[in-house]
Amino acid sequence: MSTATITAADINKLRQTTGAGMMDCRKALVESDGDFEKAIDYLRKKGQKVAALRSDREAKEGVIIARTTADHKTGFIVTLACETDFVAKNSDFVAFAQSIMDVAVKNNVQSLEALSSAKLDGVTVADKINDQVAKIGEKIQLTRFERVDADAVVAYIHGAYRMGVLVGLTKDTSSILDAGKDLAMQIAAMNPVAVDADSVSAETVAREKAIVTEQIKNDPKMAGKPDEMIDKIAVGKLAAFFKENTLLAQPFVKDQSKSVGDYLKSVDSGVKVTQFKRVQLG
Repeated sequence: MSTATITAADINKLRQTTGAGMMDCRKALVESDGDFEKAIDYLRKKGQKVAALRSDREAKEGVIIARTTADHKTGFIVTLACETDFVAKNSDFVAFAQSIMDVAVKNNVQSLEALSSAKLDGVTVADKINDQVAKIGEKIQLTRFERVDADAVVAYIHGAYRMGVLVGLTKDTSSILDAGKDLAMQIAAMNPVAVDADSVSAETVAREKAIVTEQIKNDPKMAGKPDEMIDKIAVGKLAAFFKENTLLAQPFVKDQSKSVGDYLKSVDSGVKVTQFKRVQLG
């Protein structure tokens, strides 16, 4: 096909299919001798090229989608990052991120790699993202994927898609799901490092202990004090750290007269938090 036989209708069809600009679509058809599928591939390749050219840029903006399956047994968080808040706030961009989440839920996706290779409208999610790169002209990429499986999972999105939280619980009732929403809001606000002291990683414990031990040793009042006393004080400071930074020990934001653990017991004494995920832009 020559360029003379490429019609406005052809260009518009390609534009509607890919979302690319009119001139880009015309060039794609010209370079592909009017072959529609080759023209789509041409635009995808352009998207990959744009992504490569912008690979040194940090995509600190974007949207975070958090959602559960209909039975509340599995929750997902997907982060679709871009460069500017102008793009992040665009309704089409948010809808695109939602469509990627649809794929994650429908396909019971287990990893970021599996999500990238899953199909969306007949092509891979990775190719769809490259199409968006070509259309928008910014670096766009899937940067995070989180998954929680439990008897009950609650998903929460904080702000304008800037933070997502998942909470896994051991029971599935309406009251538990309501409590899970409160816990998710607590996690969003207070950013705990773990569910409880026992679930804090050994690395975090060692790091915090080293910090507080050094602080104690640098206190002039502790000069010449035996190591046993310093260690005992460090253990006490670690206990304070756990209270401030583990979910169940934190004061409950909605009623600071009780801990989160006490609140949960008041809802159901047998329910436990299995895990949580918190993802934030920036």
